[in-house]
Amino acid sequence: MSRLLRGVTILWVVFRYGLDELVLSGFKHPSLRLLSRVLTVGRRFHTPRGVRLRQALEQLGPIFVKFGQVLSTRSDLLPPDVALELAKLQDRVPPFPAEIAVATIERSFQRPLAEIFVSFEQQPVASASIAQVHFAVLRDRNGVEHEVAVKVLRPGMLAVIDKDLQLMHMMARWVERLSADAKRLKPRQVIAEFDNYLHDELDLIREAANAAQLRRNMDGLDLVLIPEIHWDFCHPQVMVMERMKGVPISQTERLREAGVDIPQLARDGVTLFFTQVFRDGFFHGDMHPGNIQVSLDPQTFGRYISIDFGIVGTLTEFDKEYLAQNFTAFFRRDYKRVAQLHIESGWVPATTRVEELESAIRSVCEPYFDRPLKEISLGMVLMRLFQTSRRFQVEIQPQLVLLQKTLLNIEGLGRQLDPNLDLWSTAKPFLEKWMLEQMGPQRLWRELRNEAPTYAKLLPELPRLLYRALQNNNDDQNKALQELVKAQHRTNSLLQALVYGGVGFLLGLLVMQVLARVRFY
Repeated sequence: MSRLLRGVTILWVVFRYGLDELVLSGFKHPSLRLLSRVLTVGRRFHTPRGVRLRQALEQLGPIFVKFGQVLSTRSDLLPPDVALELAKLQDRVPPFPAEIAVATIERSFQRPLAEIFVSFEQQPVASASIAQVHFAVLRDRNGVEHEVAVKVLRPGMLAVIDKDLQLMHMMARWVERLSADAKRLKPRQVIAEFDNYLHDELDLIREAANAAQLRRNMDGLDLVLIPEIHWDFCHPQVMVMERMKGVPISQTERLREAGVDIPQLARDGVTLFFTQVFRDGFFHGDMHPGNIQVSLDPQTFGRYISIDFGIVGTLTEFDKEYLAQNFTAFFRRDYKRVAQLHIESGWVPATTRVEELESAIRSVCEPYFDRPLKEISLGMVLMRLFQTSRRFQVEIQPQLVLLQKTLLNIEGLGRQLDPNLDLWSTAKPFLEKWMLEQMGPQRLWRELRNEAPTYAKLLPELPRLLYRALQNNNDDQNKALQELVKAQHRTNSLLQALVYGGVGFLLGLLVMQVLARVRFY
């Protein structure tokens, strides 16, 4: 019943804000245009369509807000007015009262706010779909004061998200039952992955751990700054971290006036993404413009600042190597290798002809090479690849859905910073170097070095283990030999019985023949 009510609510919000007219008016089919006119009879919308879409997403809740955040980075796929309005979802979601934030902090740490912070700004500086952030000054156990950002979870989020996710799970099951082709897309597994990511965001301790891991991974790269976590003041509903001072990356003109090399910033973003994905297998999974700033501090000038680590993606060694080989083959235009990789990985049926898949992939990708980013769209490439995958029954990999979303975010950022960025040529040297490190002697040495403690422990025990193995082996051989001898004895007894029986039978026949002849004579 709750799912039904939620479904009715969604339909009512869609109708109230005229989203049905917004969607149907984009189609050229006469019947759909007629349906659009029928549905809008008696309704007049004086508010711009972008504002209506943003307001509808805000009213529907955090899951839909996140959907709008992803769409806001795709200015190439959306009308400018809609993309500009959806961008407000990144940091302009209506905040909840500061009194609730203070009560959450005091309840979490069982102390009055004045005993925790030297000062606390009641007005939030950012308000997102899951939490909001307040600036404060913290005095640590050594008496040192630190400027910090305090992230507080929105109240009642778990119940709202669970209700929407239950509806999405139900819809995924319906889709699988109604469409045979939908099973290939694995909607239930994709929703399960989304479920995990959202629930991870509701635990700020987990987010703090994600930030700490990314900070260690990025140490020494000199491309990005990650805030330090104050672990003494972290709770599942509250997280206290270093206050970062930067300019939002969406304010390109301000960055250019400050002297930031915008094209280099775009190239650094691509390098940063591929480093997190392929070197570490641990990447920021929510890289929309609202979560990225640029430092103007003289000591860290021009570096990225990452915030909001509720969603991170992880890849196994197999996933990393497979993706790296695919990317490298794409950049080299080796479409036959791409087709072979898809077949070897089991993503397409083993009976697929390599030549057919190679030709299909070439027709999708070849038109987009040697073009600047302003003239191509990864969204369109992925859409055409999706159509090709449907023809060849490619199975969608749920663990890569977040990576695809992040790649689209990176393209959106690159398009804003430098439309002339050549994404392929920027990424190709990095991937080729990474592949050499993975396949060459450096990896062998690294693996030997990592396994050295295990080898050091095993070497002194090796003679004893070898003696025990040989002894056990001899015992096993003796037992097997004894069983073999017993079996041979049984076989000999059986053969003897058969021989004796046969001889007795022949002797009986001979005696009968002799007796018959005596009687005849």
